[in-house]
Amino acid sequence: MPDPNCALCDGTGWRPVERGDVSGVERCSCEQVERPARLLESARIPARFERASFENFSLPRDNPLANESLSKAMLDARTFARHYPTTDRAGLLFMGGPGVGKTHLAAATLRVLLDRGFEGIFFDYQNLLERIRSGYDPASGSAAREAYQAALDTEVVLLDDLGAHRVTEWVEDTVFAVINHRYNARKATIVTSNLPDPDLGDAVAHKDAASGKYSVRDTLADRIGGRARSRLFEMCKLVRITATEDYRLRGLR
Repeated sequence: MPDPNCALCDGTGWRPVERGDVSGVERCSCEQVERPARLLESARIPARFERASFENFSLPRDNPLANESLSKAMLDARTFARHYPTTDRAGLLFMGGPGVGKTHLAAATLRVLLDRGFEGIFFDYQNLLERIRSGYDPASGSAAREAYQAALDTEVVLLDDLGAHRVTEWVEDTVFAVINHRYNARKATIVTSNLPDPDLGDAVAHKDAASGKYSVRDTLADRIGGRARSRLFEMCKLVRITATEDYRLRGLR
């Protein structure tokens, strides 16, 4: 909203201009001052990450290998946030284990883009699917019905914890529809995922030391489908975080 006390536009958001013999109006600068704050509010970043920034991202000084991986991830994110939309890829795909800082870096990237005036929104992947599904119910609220359109058309979308939902044909088709639309429109898409990917060298089978039995984890392609995975890897710069320690649990040790 424009500043109601602005002397240039009298609170209308439009200020008069004259160029030669032509008079007209243009957007007042007072509205642009308020724009980042409005964008941040409408982005719906969860409270835990609403202050996430590159400046307050903590690097583990006691683990050189993790420090190197996270430092490179942060550099990749900062570079994208600074240079979008002239970046080679129209998004970032953060992949790594739980608690290594993926969502913090993704949210920090989104916040920089909001500050630069780009419209963006944060979606928890599982919550987004639930909202899209409820939107098919005629009795659901308009917010639920609008979630799918927002995921398609918002200039910058952050999908957190991609693949964290049981696999059904409806889920696979819905995820593909969202990713394919954004892929074709070259809209910025920031994604985080804990899921392994064998093509990147991730192990999917784990042997239990006590029982000797093997368990097999679902891969990213298993959870979202091969078509959506293929488009993600083409449209997004891969940001691999190879740190293995869950920093959420550090204080418990």
